[in-house]
Amino acid sequence: MNKSYLNLLLALAFVGVAACSSGEKTETNTETEAVEEKASFGGLALYTVRDAMAADPKGTLQKVADAGYAYVEAAGYADGQFYGMEPAEFKSYLKSIGLEARSSHMGMVIPENADQLIADVKAAGIQYFVIPVPPMGMFTFGEDGMGMKGSPQELVDVLNTIGAKTQAAGLSLLYHNHDFEFMENEEGVILADYILENTDPAQVNFQMDLFWVTKAGANPMEYFVRFPGRFKAWHVKDMNPEGQFAPVGTGNINFAQILAQKEQAGMELYFVEQDQTFGLDPLEAIKISHEGIEKIGFE
Repeated sequence: MNKSYLNLLLALAFVGVAACSSGEKTETNTETEAVEEKASFGGLALYTVRDAMAADPKGTLQKVADAGYAYVEAAGYADGQFYGMEPAEFKSYLKSIGLEARSSHMGMVIPENADQLIADVKAAGIQYFVIPVPPMGMFTFGEDGMGMKGSPQELVDVLNTIGAKTQAAGLSLLYHNHDFEFMENEEGVILADYILENTDPAQVNFQMDLFWVTKAGANPMEYFVRFPGRFKAWHVKDMNPEGQFAPVGTGNINFAQILAQKEQAGMELYFVEQDQTFGLDPLEAIKISHEGIEKIGFE
């Protein structure tokens, strides 16, 4: 074998080794990129997956975390427990899977039990104490839809009383709306306006449900202008052409336009919610909604 031919073989071998090394490096980089996890963000109202939570709360919460959510809103408090867990246990389990509870719907509250409920919410590490409908039997529901018996002032008195208690405990009280609060009642009063005009922003604010505001024919952004800073939390759920609940990003509500006004609204947190999923598995619906909020620009 002459020297020139030997040098050629050695050169070809070097090129082959270099090519293999380059290929292995690319493959390794690809694998590293594949396992890189995306940061969780956004909240989920657990009312959306209420049936799954009733059957398997811990397993369902893990699936919520796996879907990319960072925090949740509870809607399953009874007998001093959240979904069958003591407040401290609920807080601890959520932390162990990368979640936290930041809000809780407490529809059973009355002035007489408020102190205990507030204590349990605080023990669970929850900041926002939410009244989801007019309490104390004032809420009505029938063929004509949702409404309220009693006067706006009676409701405001209850909100002010409980709001003072939550403030003293270092918590924040929010009132969650449906459609009827943004529609004139028989006396021509718009309940949402009355609440906002007759409560102290230091004690009572709103969790604005964007679906129900839209359903009522009201404009969320007009309320942000009239009552800036009062809409601390949002329920984000979409509306299909038939006026039904839909996964976020699949309906006709212009969330991007609303989101652009979040600072004026005072929005501090938000929760994806879908009351009914119409045959779609709720656990699948929350995945679609999480993809939707990401595309819209929620963080």
